[in-house]
Amino acid sequence: MKIRKDGWVVAAGLMALSAASLAAPPTAAMLSNACAGCHGTLGASAGPSMPSLAGQSKVSIVESMNGFKSGARPSTIMGRLAKGYSDAEIDAMGEFFSKQKPVMPVQTLDPAKIAKGQAIHEKSCARCHVEDGKEPKDNSPIVASQWLKYLQVQMDDYASGKRKMLDNKAEKMKPLSRDDLDAVAHFYSSIK
Repeated sequence: MKIRKDGWVVAAGLMALSAASLAAPPTAAMLSNACAGCHGTLGASAGPSMPSLAGQSKVSIVESMNGFKSGARPSTIMGRLAKGYSDAEIDAMGEFFSKQKPVMPVQTLDPAKIAKGQAIHEKSCARCHVEDGKEPKDNSPIVASQWLKYLQVQMDDYASGKRKMLDNKAEKMKPLSRDDLDAVAHFYSSIK
């Protein structure tokens, strides 16, 4: 019996298709593993310029990812990465990270800035960033216990107009100086 070479190619192709059809789709945990390099294992960031995703609201994560995906939210890497995920995968990752336990980073903060930031928070921010930024309201992100450096970069992006704000947020932030914003960042970073 003589077997042609192209017969082996066809057989190998059919076996590969068969194996692929039996493979399970990736789980939310599997999809989220790709985020660990920057955002830490289970979304607990170990680096000062990356936000922790653990415990964030699902809606906040999904809105952020969709903003990166569409280009509405500025990024260096996230825009390219987000385009690789389907809406269903982004939704699954948002659900996964929202159920993870937040881990509080250890960082050095300025007590005077924390006190100043707390007063500014109570006057200008507490309506949306409830419980000192520990709870999301109207899908605002949880800012409590984030890395100081990350919060400072976000405040700078908002203040410079690089990152767009909702009108009510812009109204509250407009009268704040860069020193005020830095104080608010110290305050939120101090919350455990």
